[in-house]
Amino acid sequence: MPRTRSLRARSRLMENLIAIELKRRGKELSRKDRQGREVDFVVREGPRVEQLIQVMFVSGLDDVERRELKALLKASKELGCEELLCITWDYEDELEREEKKIRFSPLWKWLLRCA
Repeated sequence: MPRTRSLRARSRLMENLIAIELKRRGKELSRKDRQGREVDFVVREGPRVEQLIQVMFVSGLDDVERRELKALLKASKELGCEELLCITWDYEDELEREEKKIRFSPLWKWLLRCA
């Protein structure tokens, strides 16, 4: 399997695992902002947007695609959400973009926090 297809497949598996965990925790989910740009997960608590999550199979900042961060930042602005999270394979960091803090957390750590 070509590398790109393999990475997409792994990202989809990560997304499925995260969706199952969020549903298990009773979170209300949607996948797009009002403009139709894709954000992997819009986590709601009633009418309020609690968190925006992007899922990326990356191991370092160099692997992060700008379009994914751009979609996250636009959705943040539109939905009024400050809690921005990128769940990665094993990259951990915090970045500031457009005066917003984006947290990167490895999948395994995120899952342990959910337990």
